[in-house]
Amino acid sequence: MSFVFVNPNSTEAMTATIVAAARAAVPELPITGCTSHAGPPAIQGGADGAAATPPLLAVVDALGAEGAQGVAIACFDDTGLEEAARRARCPVIGIGQAAFHHAALRSWRFSVVTTLPVSLPVIEGNIARYGLAGHCAKVRASGVPVLSLESDPDAALTRIVEEAQRAEAEDGVDCVILGCAGMSALTQRARAALGCPVIDPVEAAARCFRFIA
Repeated sequence: MSFVFVNPNSTEAMTATIVAAARAAVPELPITGCTSHAGPPAIQGGADGAAATPPLLAVVDALGAEGAQGVAIACFDDTGLEEAARRARCPVIGIGQAAFHHAALRSWRFSVVTTLPVSLPVIEGNIARYGLAGHCAKVRASGVPVLSLESDPDAALTRIVEEAQRAEAEDGVDCVILGCAGMSALTQRARAALGCPVIDPVEAAARCFRFIA
């Protein structure tokens, strides 16, 4: 049995990035990845999330039937998480959910740096629904489209780091959360550029699986 990171979008390269980050975080656990090929190429806002949810749920159902030990929804919007968790035969967590709770368990006040402004209402709504709004200073958009994280990572990193540095300087936070699974390839360089901790949501979710194994 394995712990599976399910990418709700159809971009295979992003799945590979996610799996590499998860395996590096918990090398002792069997981590695999799965791409929802019927999903949109990227999830940017509520409309994309709604389109991605039905095929995602079909993937999660199949993984449960195949004996997955745990599933992580590898989209920071926690796409389809509530329904997937209700119907799955194994534990299902979201990478956004894991990142927010990681910060809260440390009593850290956090800001999130995500991709485009269209994603802000979804992320803010999730934080409120998890009961963690009191820990969140601000959700910030870097202006980086999701697929640019794969096609032009250096330019993406520059804009993400600039926004994260503004969060660190202006928001009165203890840490910054990277608000996209595709940012995992940039995490180490972002950490080198900031003085506060940087939470990678893929790492946070992978480490949650230690309590299930």
